[in-house]
Amino acid sequence: MQDADGTTAGSEGRGGAGDPASPEPDGPRIGTGGQPGTEPAAEPAAGRGEDPAQPPDPGIARIKEVAASVWDDPWLTWPNLLSVVRLAGVPLFLWLLLGPQSDLLALLVLVVSGATDWLDGKLARWLDQYSRVGELLDPAADRLYIVATLVAFVLRDVIPWWAAAALIGRDVVLTLCLPVLRWHGFEPPEVHYLGKAATFCLMYAFPLLLLVQEDFAFAGVARPIAYAFTCWGGALYVWAGALYLVQVIAAVRAARTLKT
Repeated sequence: MQDADGTTAGSEGRGGAGDPASPEPDGPRIGTGGQPGTEPAAEPAAGRGEDPAQPPDPGIARIKEVAASVWDDPWLTWPNLLSVVRLAGVPLFLWLLLGPQSDLLALLVLVVSGATDWLDGKLARWLDQYSRVGELLDPAADRLYIVATLVAFVLRDVIPWWAAAALIGRDVVLTLCLPVLRWHGFEPPEVHYLGKAATFCLMYAFPLLLLVQEDFAFAGVARPIAYAFTCWGGALYVWAGALYLVQVIAAVRAARTLKT
């Protein structure tokens, strides 16, 4: 969901997420042994709890179809390379915050990450290098930077632990919803404008929070702005997560209704 969202505001153009209200056809049937088109064995299924005449579960077929599409997509592209560079910067960013506490260098890493986030979306459109791998890497990098920043801020007493727990818990819940959607044949929900606004606020809040940890002339002016962006972004982030969860529940209920 790239904002776990699965996607964020800077990730547009990497690939469109589907509409959860429109289930896709079931994937190819997979027979016993994982070979397409293979019929089940003729021996009785007693003791295994399986019915040889029963068709394979469409949810499993859909998950296998998605996994195959990821494997078959091109991996070595410029947008994917930039996403890998962003991922490699996460441990460096966290070490700068918690080790030497070089906030200005950590801020530089965060700015470079934001620039590459914008650039990989542009390159994907200019070079027509869309891939499922990129759709997964891009929001993963965004989420890791958010989690790393929140963990460092809690350990340094910049923000309270419960605020970080709410934001991280939101991403955990939505991540666990993705395989449920896949099982029922749905793509992740489209990115909501509230999710984009929340990410926008947080991406401004984190650098400002880093800046006010340093002793500089405008720290007194920047501090209330930093905490205002943090409060707005955090509230919108949780609210957008609740809306995504409502979409997931509605999609699953619709799928079960169709099956019955």
